[in-house]
Amino acid sequence: MSELRASIDAATAHLREITDFQPEYGIILGTGLGGFADEIEAVASVPFDRIPGMVKSTALSHEGNMVFGTLGGRRVMAMQGRLHFYEGYSMQQITLPVRIMRAMGCHSLIMSNAVGGMNPLMVPGDIVVVTDHINLMGDNPLIGPNDDELGPRFPDMSQPYDRAYVDRTAHLALEHGIRAHKGVYVAVAGPNLETAAEYRMLRRMGADIVGMSVVPENLVAVHAGMRVLALSVITDQCLPDALEPADVQEIIGVANRTEPSLRKLVVSFLESSDDEV
Repeated sequence: MSELRASIDAATAHLREITDFQPEYGIILGTGLGGFADEIEAVASVPFDRIPGMVKSTALSHEGNMVFGTLGGRRVMAMQGRLHFYEGYSMQQITLPVRIMRAMGCHSLIMSNAVGGMNPLMVPGDIVVVTDHINLMGDNPLIGPNDDELGPRFPDMSQPYDRAYVDRTAHLALEHGIRAHKGVYVAVAGPNLETAAEYRMLRRMGADIVGMSVVPENLVAVHAGMRVLALSVITDQCLPDALEPADVQEIIGVANRTEPSLRKLVVSFLESSDDEV
């Protein structure tokens, strides 16, 4: 048995001692969006650092709890906050929760996060349904010995974000009058925000939005055979020729104000789902 699989087994055994709940969907709630977890009809909530192998979230506005319950009529397992590479954790540490979600029974992963918007047609408060990504984090959670029981050595990335999920979510946003776009996400290590020259480069590479998460979790989810949906909230505009100093509290504030729209979109997605475990 690989060291990774031993960690997954220890974590799932501990969680199953706490609850016999069988989740269908894993959910990750990012910066300023953790309050969304209050909408879940919870049956159990466990701090990250009380789960074997997991570590504590140190990021601003991230509560750091794993919440089990029902949302939109579906059984979910939600991270209230997430772990980041910039916190000093390894790629394997920050993606272990996704492995645990899969082992607990989740067939799909829904992620949310706060991002900077580089596409001038996208403004703060808009939601972006991620269609593809560029990994500039300088690392990959799949590096190292591969456990074939967890996933293939060379996972295909032709559809990292499930196209049916993307189209259904875009349709639901239109139906509910929520400003949403489809776009390409670029992941950087952080924790600093980017320079004007870097924003210009990233935009020319084909990215619409930039953030410091999502990609590691996506890679592990795809490796594990999960379907993935990622929703990014634009919290600040990053136009290189009109760049202003970033205000972290304002970024969190925009995420908080956009949370009701994101919540409506995710709940509607779950309510309209006919996925089978």
